[in-house]
Amino acid sequence: MARIAGVNIPTGKRVPVALTYITGIGPSKAREIIEATGIDASRRINELSDAEVLSIREYIDANLTVEGDLRRDTQMNIKRLMDLGCYRGLRHRRNLPVRGQRTHTNARTRKGPAKAIAGKKK
Repeated sequence: MARIAGVNIPTGKRVPVALTYITGIGPSKAREIIEATGIDASRRINELSDAEVLSIREYIDANLTVEGDLRRDTQMNIKRLMDLGCYRGLRHRRNLPVRGQRTHTNARTRKGPAKAIAGKKK
């Protein structure tokens, strides 16, 4: 099993699909990586040599922010908004939708399961 950016990559999958298992790499970035490293897109991870896996790993380390670093950056951005006290930061702090969605109905993913209100039924 190949290990790139701290993630175990599935060996039976084609290279561009397997690279998308890394947080921060989607299909277009995966294509960009295999073009830059000169690896054929139809090959599978278990068919790659150690040198090819190393070239992929070095390209990702040099050019992309992935996995833990990306998560840390995202969390620091959210923390910055919360510390500023701006509207988006307040919404994050109260665990409500941040991007203008309605909350009278819906928003159950963000708010959690509905809580019963005593004496509501008539």
